[in-house]
Amino acid sequence: MVEDGDTFEENAIKKAETVSRFLNRPVVADDSGLVVPFLGGDPGVRSARYAGPEANDRKNNEKLLKELEGVTGQGRDAFYVCVLALKIPGEEPRLVRGECHGRIALEPRGDQGFGYDPLFFLPEYGKTMGEIPPELKNRISHRAKAFQGLIRLLREMYPPEGGGGI
Repeated sequence: MVEDGDTFEENAIKKAETVSRFLNRPVVADDSGLVVPFLGGDPGVRSARYAGPEANDRKNNEKLLKELEGVTGQGRDAFYVCVLALKIPGEEPRLVRGECHGRIALEPRGDQGFGYDPLFFLPEYGKTMGEIPPELKNRISHRAKAFQGLIRLLREMYPPEGGGGI
């Protein structure tokens, strides 16, 4: 599916609505990426294609480092975004958003994860996403926060009876 929206929200809704309509079932879809405010929000919704049509993780990381060459301090602030769209047939889509804030490192470090993880430095841990164990990443990442939000949303929509439930 072509991700041609201008926002993570637009792309997530497009995916959820398309698949929900096809299946006539509830669907959760996501869109995610990296935002660097100093670069006007780039890579943003085009994070996977940042270096062009033949982009891959290495090329995207190289382009990002080149764009930030000579930039220091808050200019290297960045955050990952994950937007989840819940589409239930006959209802408007519902959205939840998770963010993970950090900085772009001067060079890649670590071989865990994928994408921009070797460049995404987490000051509170003194490591990049590429250096932390998957168990930690799965607790603190933008996706983890978005899914925690989805669980809260589902609990509001479907309150547990007798203390059970989600």
